[in-house]
Amino acid sequence: MVDVRLSDFWDRMREAFGPHAESLAADHVFAELGNRTVRAALDDGEQARDVWRGVCEGMEVPTSKR
Repeated sequence: MVDVRLSDFWDRMREAFGPHAESLAADHVFAELGNRTVRAALDDGEQARDVWRGVCEGMEVPTSKR
């Protein structure tokens, strides 16, 4: 996977999860992100590409949408 900028990350989130992207990022705790939400992982300084990978794994996003 190529480097993912934060703006690209949010575009991918909205594409994959539609109107639920923001609430998913704020409320869903991902084991793949160290038992943190997307927001917490990003706030902790995790790279957007690594957070996206965690979301993809945790939510079983199809390879074609990654």
